[in-house]
Amino acid sequence: MIYRCVTNIRISAHFTHLRIDAILLDFSKAFDTVPHQWLLCKLNHYGVRGQVLNWITSFLAGRSQSVVCEGSASTAKRVISGVPQGTVLGPLLFLVYIIDLRSCVQSTPRLFADDCLLYRRINARSDCDILQNDLDRLQERAATWQMCFNPDKCEVLRVTRTTRNAIQ
Repeated sequence: MIYRCVTNIRISAHFTHLRIDAILLDFSKAFDTVPHQWLLCKLNHYGVRGQVLNWITSFLAGRSQSVVCEGSASTAKRVISGVPQGTVLGPLLFLVYIIDLRSCVQSTPRLFADDCLLYRRINARSDCDILQNDLDRLQERAATWQMCFNPDKCEVLRVTRTTRNAIQ
């Protein structure tokens, strides 16, 4: 999905002689860090109630995990955060948890599972400043909700057809 968005940005910049700056962001341990109670509050806020909310609560509750090494298992520990990986519902629940990140930026965000693409058409230096401010706001909002970005997996992509009159 993110690849398709980046491809569309490249095509748009190529045919319109625009410059588009894009930032590809990756959440650190995204599926492991979602606090269950906060997720359930967000689901309720978005209108998920009654039997569906009860089912999701049950889906998340009562989970435990242990580590197996050379046939020996550690003592099981209760899981109080995270959405189950390898399930159909896991990525959807994570997206519900982070979807409000879109409301704190002026640039265009695209979310897919634990990836975020933030991009903006750059016509002037002020557009670069807006994109940087949006990135700062995303980082602050993510930290508020106990999320953080993995800098080693984040990339900046500048898409343009020309280098003449490039904005620095």
